[in-house]
Amino acid sequence: MSSLSAPSGPPLRGKRSLTAGRGLAALSMASVCLIVVIWQVATTLWPSRSLPAPWSVFQALSEGVASGELPYHLGVTLARVAVSFILAMVAGSVIGVYIGSHRRADTLARPWLVLFLNVPALVIIVLAYIWFGLTEAAAIGAVAINKIPNVVVTMREGTLALDRRYSDMAQVYKFTPWERLRHVLLPQLYPYLAAASRSGVSLIWKIVLVVELLGRSNGVGFQINLYFQLFDVASILAYTLAFVGVMLLVELVLVQPLEHASTRWRQRPA
Repeated sequence: MSSLSAPSGPPLRGKRSLTAGRGLAALSMASVCLIVVIWQVATTLWPSRSLPAPWSVFQALSEGVASGELPYHLGVTLARVAVSFILAMVAGSVIGVYIGSHRRADTLARPWLVLFLNVPALVIIVLAYIWFGLTEAAAIGAVAINKIPNVVVTMREGTLALDRRYSDMAQVYKFTPWERLRHVLLPQLYPYLAAASRSGVSLIWKIVLVVELLGRSNGVGFQINLYFQLFDVASILAYTLAFVGVMLLVELVLVQPLEHASTRWRQRPA
């Protein structure tokens, strides 16, 4: 009898984790509903043009979707976010791994990292537009430059934390450069890549909005600036909620799974 009842442990733990996950999701939905209720009550008690009701924002969102303006500008902004993110991650990862592997390069790059980490994003954006004009390349380059130093620092720390025993083992078994990269370096750098990606997404999309507000003729940032001049708060909130919603979806679908997968190779304690 005991041998038949023993395997029931793991399914029970699975059910408990599933129940806990549903409970957290329900709690999150309840908190969102509470915010909407408080928002509605506030607009009812203190009506003002600066704080439209939730229904007005939803109506502006629906009109933007129906006219095609919101999907178009949202798509343009997401494209800029994607290109800037890829450029920053690739360039930052290559530089970070290189200076983490070479002491002289690390010494030479350190003051430049401190400089670029402390230069305000607005200064880089303005200088990029002045030096290279109000072009798409200047906009994307300014966004990428603002993020590259953070990626460099993260990947440098990851390279310095590499376990040399794995490299020695790869040398003993005569791994090819590709095998060394795939089976030795990347698995150890995955957590740092995930951390850089997560912070990168949250930082880049905010900077993209500033870039669009200052020097582009399309995108969510441009539309927010336009509606600011028209004092159309409902449309501002509609574009903001749509963009934040998409970025939250990116976080849930892409970033968090990458973060979980980054530690899958490590041995779990018994």
